[in-house]
Amino acid sequence: MAEYETRKDVPSRKKFFYPIIDPLKDYLVKYNRQIKLPVQYSDLLRFQMSIPLLDKNGNDTLWQTVYYSEHEMNELFPALVNIYVLMCADGDVQVAENLTIAQIDYCTFGNSKPFRIRVINRFNDNYDYIYVKIADASRVYGLELEHILSPNRITYLTDGTTLIEEHISGLPGDIFIKQRINTSKFNQIRICKEFVKFNERCFIRLLGDMRSYNYVVHITPDIEGNQYRMRAIDFDQQSYEGRKNFYLPHFFKENNKLVMLGMKHMDKATMRQYQEEERSLIYNRMRLVHYRLRDLLEVMKIQEISPEPKVRRLAAELAEHHRRESFYKCRSMGELVEEQLSIYFEKRQ
Repeated sequence: MAEYETRKDVPSRKKFFYPIIDPLKDYLVKYNRQIKLPVQYSDLLRFQMSIPLLDKNGNDTLWQTVYYSEHEMNELFPALVNIYVLMCADGDVQVAENLTIAQIDYCTFGNSKPFRIRVINRFNDNYDYIYVKIADASRVYGLELEHILSPNRITYLTDGTTLIEEHISGLPGDIFIKQRINTSKFNQIRICKEFVKFNERCFIRLLGDMRSYNYVVHITPDIEGNQYRMRAIDFDQQSYEGRKNFYLPHFFKENNKLVMLGMKHMDKATMRQYQEEERSLIYNRMRLVHYRLRDLLEVMKIQEISPEPKVRRLAAELAEHHRRESFYKCRSMGELVEEQLSIYFEKRQ
């Protein structure tokens, strides 16, 4: 236990769940995120049996493939297809004609205990995924901030205690680090640049726990070499922990190889350039969605999404980091996010 308590790169303990409060629900309705769904998370818990899902090498994936009675399948599968169509085709029922559910997996590892639904086209066997999770306010705030402030758009829906998320494609960060960073110098420099920008995106909006298995990497062939984009896929730790370094991906040991690569290919001036580029992009997005961001922060500021001791600790560490006393006045994680954003962008106004 003593060894665990001294670790600086792990959550302090299993995270609390925070409900979707009425003002947040009003926000979700206003921006078309709240809709009446034909299936609730609790419905998917009615499976009859499960078997461990192994990868191609026979290793446990921490997922269980679950099986339902014929009666449950007849009820659940068409409803899940309808949810997929709502998310991906604006509810066009004609799209559903060739779609069916091929497999449902369940993961008990993690906070949201997700179901992963494989939706397949019967004509050509092409498939996609959606995820059904327990709705948690922290995760919803994380999804919204990602949608608003990052270069990535995200589709999700909520209904009561149920959250539906799209599948975010990409190469998992841990696999990317193992298999793809031994590449040309030109590509390595671009990897370093993207990691700096990703680090900046996470810290500015206080998204925590971005170790290598909590983000994916998009690789796009370009005229010379590749372009890289890192995308968060886990938003449970949005503004929850009290340690500043928990919001900086370069402090996680799982990302050490990326840090070492950056030390090889960048100096401080170059890193500063990439940070400023990302801040400029985020500022421009903030200007475009000013009213939506304002509405989100107004709700986030009034909801408790982290225990008070964590809020106080993070306020103190951010005040020291920025040398700004105003953080001590913040009483919620939402206020800390707002203050953090204002520090980075008030000079650009």
